[in-house]
Amino acid sequence: MMPGEHKPGPLSGKHALVTGGGRGIGAAIARALLEQGAAVSLLGRNRQTLDAAARELAAVGEVACFAADVADSDAVAAAFAAAARRGTVDILVNNAGQAHSAPFLKTDAQLWREMLSVNLEGTFHCTRAALPGMLEKGWGRVVNIASTAGLTGYAYVSAYCAAKHGVIGLTRALALELATKGVTVNAVCPGYTDTDMVRETVANIVQKTARNPEQARAELTAGNPQKRLIAPEEVAGAVVWLCLPQSSAMNGQAIAVAGGEIM
Repeated sequence: MMPGEHKPGPLSGKHALVTGGGRGIGAAIARALLEQGAAVSLLGRNRQTLDAAARELAAVGEVACFAADVADSDAVAAAFAAAARRGTVDILVNNAGQAHSAPFLKTDAQLWREMLSVNLEGTFHCTRAALPGMLEKGWGRVVNIASTAGLTGYAYVSAYCAAKHGVIGLTRALALELATKGVTVNAVCPGYTDTDMVRETVANIVQKTARNPEQARAELTAGNPQKRLIAPEEVAGAVVWLCLPQSSAMNGQAIAVAGGEIM
């Protein structure tokens, strides 16, 4: 397929924007949406990372990149205005996020604000930017990439858990508000996934404890009954399903992709 050529599929004619789309789960989601026929815009802070991802994805479908920090409302507004020149954003995947660990009493105000600004406020800013176009068309899909940390508690990541619980609350409230408008809002909640973020977590455990990398990974996967990390493509599969036209009855859900950790 030549760059820019649309691949026929159930999402043909739809424009999807994926935040944090340059790597990991975001890049896997972008690829899966392209494979279903959508045109995809990638949004992230690092333009070089986005461009590298776009080069890989160009053989699959139509991709464009827009640089912005999701925590900056003005930057988000400008990026969405630029992306809208490709057409209304029909599908928004709020994937951008960060995770830092610290005991609660070592979680200072700066770390607290950082976790909420990226993980929760970024979701708010991007949804606010995308929603008017969806409402005008009477069709839209918002999928928030939360975490199992939005459904349960984990020690030493209180700020991250609070932010992701907030994403779940926002998902449920907005789903009810938009239920008759043709726009659905759902969350996908991955467990520990094989991404750079988890590899950084493993390195952090190794640095701060006497564990080796294998022991650190085993600690992270212990809560997953399948005893493994989730693949980014498995998260992407859940996201794409929620975006399909026939998934219009799925609304306000928080779906755990975690091997049975959360039931």
